[in-house]
Amino acid sequence: VACPVPPEQRPLEEFEQLSRSWFFSWPAGECPHLRRALLISWLMLLPVSTLVASGSWTLKNDPPRLVAAGAVAALVLPLLLLMRQWLGWTYVHRRLMQHRICYEESGWYDGQEWEKPLDWREKDLLVAQHQVRPVLSRLLRALGVLAALLLWGASLCQAL
Repeated sequence: VACPVPPEQRPLEEFEQLSRSWFFSWPAGECPHLRRALLISWLMLLPVSTLVASGSWTLKNDPPRLVAAGAVAALVLPLLLLMRQWLGWTYVHRRLMQHRICYEESGWYDGQEWEKPLDWREKDLLVAQHQVRPVLSRLLRALGVLAALLLWGASLCQAL
C-alpha cells in the first residue's frame, strides 16, 4: 500500500528538517554549540535589559543591583529560545512514537490518519530513542540550569 501522507508531513522527514534547521540544530550537535548560542543570545540582550533596569530610581543609584537585575532579566531570551526548541523537538518525538500518522491532504479540516507499517514504526522508534531523546535530555538540562540561574539571580538581586 502506497503511503498517502505527503512527504513533508512524515515524521522522519519532519525530524530531518528539524535536524537541518539552523535554529533547531543547536541542541542536536555538541553541547558547546548550544551553550555558545545561548550565551550569545544572553549577551545580546544584556545591554538592553540593563538599560531598561536603569530606569528604576532604586536601581539607578545601586550599580551592583542594576547589573544583577539586567543580567537576570537577560536570561529571558535564552529561556524563550530553549522553550521554542523544546516544543519543536517534543512535537517531532511524539510524532515519531505514534503508531498512526495524522496528516492534512489539502489544508484545513480534512485531517486523516494512516497506520504506519511495522518497518516505519521500528525505524521511527529507533530515531526517537537514539537521536531525539538525547536532544530532549540536553534541552531539559539546559532548562534546569537556566531556571537555577534565574532563581539564584533573583535571590541575589534581593540580597544585594
